[in-house]
Amino acid sequence: MNWKTVPLGDLCEVLDSKRKPISKRNRTEGIYPYYGATGIVDYLNDYIFDDKLVLIGEDGAKWGSGDMTAFIAQGKYWVNNHAHVLKPFENVLLDEWLVYYFYYKDLKEYVSGLTVPKLNQGQLKLIPIPLPSILTQKKIVEKINAIFIEIDKAITATQANIKNSEALFDSGLELFLNAQRDGWIENIKPLSELCELIVDCEHKTAPTQSDGFPSIRTPNIGKGKLLLDNVYRVSEETYTEWTKRAQPRAGDLILAREAPAGNVAVIPENIKVCLGQRTVLIRPRPDIFMPNFLAFMLLQPNIQAKLLAHSRGATVQHVNMKDIRALNIGSIPPLLVQRKIISYIQTIDNEAEILQASYKQKLIALSKLKNSILRQAFNGELVKD
Repeated sequence: MNWKTVPLGDLCEVLDSKRKPISKRNRTEGIYPYYGATGIVDYLNDYIFDDKLVLIGEDGAKWGSGDMTAFIAQGKYWVNNHAHVLKPFENVLLDEWLVYYFYYKDLKEYVSGLTVPKLNQGQLKLIPIPLPSILTQKKIVEKINAIFIEIDKAITATQANIKNSEALFDSGLELFLNAQRDGWIENIKPLSELCELIVDCEHKTAPTQSDGFPSIRTPNIGKGKLLLDNVYRVSEETYTEWTKRAQPRAGDLILAREAPAGNVAVIPENIKVCLGQRTVLIRPRPDIFMPNFLAFMLLQPNIQAKLLAHSRGATVQHVNMKDIRALNIGSIPPLLVQRKIISYIQTIDNEAEILQASYKQKLIALSKLKNSILRQAFNGELVKD
């Protein structure tokens, strides 16, 4: 490979002086895309560009390898001051070549600023671009396009498989909670009478730290289990203050009142947690419920519909405490039957988790494959020059 490298500033015209930001309140809605650092952010009734150009994030973007730092805009559109606007010289630099190179290349060494990272125009122009002939660029881009189409098909199929595996849990709930109900006891009591306590959280944000007791917020509440990755933690002093109403213990349920409302998890053994905002602690009566069974009951679509029927909030659903306490979950099976149903559903959930982990690893592999293809492309190994 005998490709020369040329500073980007020598390969294109920089049109940053023509871009113009418009504040949200001064925009008039229309049909023309309004681009920012990472893509379209709005649509306007006017445009300033009518050409195929390359946009590159100046601030508010990502510049690592595998990040979509650059993208092509064409037709009529507007660009704000968060994206550089470049017009590569015809028959010298191919638009797609530049976009793929910026997808492949780690550009962080050209970014300055700690609080507001920025790829300024001066640094942008200095970035060295490998430059084979325009014919070779076209051949390589065509090859990359063809391979990426197949990779994207595999990514789409894998993402669909992940969704299908996630749906296995809901299917298990439907299958085992709405199957044969012989021996189930009819219940007309509200949830508050079936539990030892239903306690609201503190309505303030707990001070957090890097270690200590997990503070369970709504993102930490999954379907039947706690999601402790990236959980916030609190000191012992904060834990004591935040558990004055009731100290959560193993077998208690934590219900999300919003974002997303209705999710519920069971606290496992050997962990002490406190409630974050917009959560509720539910302690089922042990003579009526096994904790996991109540969690599964609350996650049923028909119970979720009841729970959210009176939720408030224009954009985010919010469940009121009185509606949680008044909730009627219908008939209840004996504890022995509950134990069997829990075993069936957890088996399905475990199998679904294994599938999801496998599919997620495949997504990672497909993403790495893209980087591998680009490495070959820019090392001159993908096609003959």
